[in-house]
Amino acid sequence: MKRRPKPGFWLVARRETRWLLHDRAALILIFGVPLFAFVVLTAVFGNPVIRGLGVVVVDADRSETSRAFVEQVASSPGLSIVERAGDLASAARAIRSGEALGAVYVPADFERDLKAERRPQVIAFYNQQFLTAAGIASSGLSDSLNAAAQRAVVRAAPKAPRIGALVAETIVLVNPGRNYAQFLLRALLPVVIHVVIALAAGYSVGSEFRRRSMREWLASAGGNPIVALAGKLAPLFGIFFVMMLVVPLILEGMFEISFKGDVGMIVAAGSLLIVGYLSLGALLQLVARDLTTGLSLTGLFVSPAFGYLGVGFPILGMNAFAQVWGAILPLRWYIAVLFGQAARGLPVQESAQPFAALALLAGVYALLAILRLRALRDWTGQRADQTAVQPAMPVAASPGIGGAIAAEWRSVLAFRGAFSLMVLAPVVYGVFYPQPYLTQILHKVPIAVVDNDLSELSRNIVQTLDASGAVSVAVHAETLAQARAALERGEAFAAVGIPPGTERDVLKGSTAHLPIYADATYLFLFRSTASGIAVAIGTLSSELAASGARTDGSIVRATLATTSPAEILLQPIFNPVGGYASYAVPAAFVLILQQTLLMGVAMLTAIAFAQRASNATTSAPSTSGALTNVLGRAIAHLTIYLPALALYLIVLPRFYGFSTLGHPLQLFVLASLFILATSFMGQAVGAWFTRPETPMLVFLATSLPQFFLAGFAWPNEAIPKPVLAAGSVFPADFAIDGIVRINQLGATPWEVAHAWRGLWLLAIVYFALAVISARLVQRRPTHA
Repeated sequence: MKRRPKPGFWLVARRETRWLLHDRAALILIFGVPLFAFVVLTAVFGNPVIRGLGVVVVDADRSETSRAFVEQVASSPGLSIVERAGDLASAARAIRSGEALGAVYVPADFERDLKAERRPQVIAFYNQQFLTAAGIASSGLSDSLNAAAQRAVVRAAPKAPRIGALVAETIVLVNPGRNYAQFLLRALLPVVIHVVIALAAGYSVGSEFRRRSMREWLASAGGNPIVALAGKLAPLFGIFFVMMLVVPLILEGMFEISFKGDVGMIVAAGSLLIVGYLSLGALLQLVARDLTTGLSLTGLFVSPAFGYLGVGFPILGMNAFAQVWGAILPLRWYIAVLFGQAARGLPVQESAQPFAALALLAGVYALLAILRLRALRDWTGQRADQTAVQPAMPVAASPGIGGAIAAEWRSVLAFRGAFSLMVLAPVVYGVFYPQPYLTQILHKVPIAVVDNDLSELSRNIVQTLDASGAVSVAVHAETLAQARAALERGEAFAAVGIPPGTERDVLKGSTAHLPIYADATYLFLFRSTASGIAVAIGTLSSELAASGARTDGSIVRATLATTSPAEILLQPIFNPVGGYASYAVPAAFVLILQQTLLMGVAMLTAIAFAQRASNATTSAPSTSGALTNVLGRAIAHLTIYLPALALYLIVLPRFYGFSTLGHPLQLFVLASLFILATSFMGQAVGAWFTRPETPMLVFLATSLPQFFLAGFAWPNEAIPKPVLAAGSVFPADFAIDGIVRINQLGATPWEVAHAWRGLWLLAIVYFALAVISARLVQRRPTHA
């Protein structure tokens, strides 16, 4: 007689390993989803430097000098002239439609005014609704136009300036190439993995409440909750540990993003991250005691986490709620350790605080999961197995479209998982997701100052910096080494050096260069800080040129003309203040609508087909019956999502202060087409799922790659064409572009015709696939 295996850790681990190897949904989640995310994100960031952003030129002067300015813009590597328009109205249409990101306007009589030293303006417009691309475009426009102006100075007769000028020169200490791949990929890959970790743990534990046995699980551990939880999660820990080790190899091998810090600390931090989210996923399932509900809670916890990390919008600019919520996320502290070690190469002791916070959270979540499992163990085994809430089966539809609509409404209201996804989730995400970004812009970013001049002018520089709204002088260092140490400790985010002899050089009429030492690890923080310092120093330089005269008077204009004969005016349009919430949230709202609807529809479709498959007497419906059922269900989904559309497109943008330039009727028509296309896609995909939780496992962790595929957070010009084509299989790809351009840019339907065409095409294709899938899947039990 074969000896029974002894209960304990290894028995639980073997039991879990066998289950993982035979569960297709688990294999897809653990291996397929990360592979999809890695392939998509590495392909999207295949061009780490953004180039070829479209610019429209309006040359009203058409002189040799104006052509020289245009040629200088064309030579900028980050820009590409896509059109030479006759007026600004045509340029505005090109920007609203997406054909261009910016425009350059050279006024009439530009050459004549330049020779007469009237300092004519050249205006460069750029669309700041697309904040990432706008930063590159504005920098390229500023550099090229100022270079053209300097060339005009060289050709003019030199004149001695009355007083010198102050010029800020940025010196990047970390990430000097301002490599977006280094900045984003280092954070994005762990973000995707942490979602998969939590979902995998939740799926593993939650399956004990539905298809497996909680009593058998605890018995294999000898009734010890610590052994039961450790043995169940150990195989997952091993898989994800290897995966976390592969990420640096991908970054180093494919993108040449080097690792600078302590390897041991990063390995330990990665292990704590895995333990933390394995424990969290298990805890939420043990609390919910229902697989789909627990996965919904897990999704709410992990899917918005990227916004709370401080990678996109800095933590120091977040409101109190966002800072508190971010503090309970293990991923936030892991990213702090990762960026401090891998990107910046800080001493180990400088990363001790976030490492300790990460260890504390991992321990707390593990302890809570063990305590909750022990509480469940104390119940009778019979009761523990019966606590799962089984999904309610949908009510059979009456014939016709009206019957399908009514039946789908009843199904959504009856099934708690679908109701949570399709009704509650849009409301919760509408409030929860924007919180990290609602302050919009950064104020009073702390900086360090090294004053080696100790003059009246240097004191005036320090006072001007401290009085500006963008930065605040928090550290007065004696040496650059002390300032660099303040940057490493996080006490300052840039250092301004005032060299000896600065006041002497300015009084002699020379240009004094002030170095700005900045860290480009977090690019939004870097741009905000460097720009705020440059603006403050530029303002002081203009005051010096005025020498007591009016800043807009002829004396000042003549003085400025000696160094820059043309005034270069950079004018942001659409989201003119550069608000981060105005940039990120409207696009994210569209993706949230797609993901919640897609998962909910696929879940209901899987349940419906599972019910029909279990009924051997059910015959496959006719093609006309499948047509009416698919169409009726889609109309029901549209009516269910009408309140969410009103909330996301009308109410919340006005409540949060976003621009709302679009006509509501145009918005709702385009959004309705988007909802129908998403519904058809969910029905087509859901027909092939055999379990209601599978759509959440497959689609939830793909949200972040989809956001970057849409060409919004990362411009289309930097994404390879095949990758863009692959991303267009999701309706949100066209909907984000169309809805944001109508609502935030005031585009007309004709200016977003490509979005209309794309959504119509997807709606037709997915409708046909949904009908075909319904026929094919429903025939299988009949023939069996």
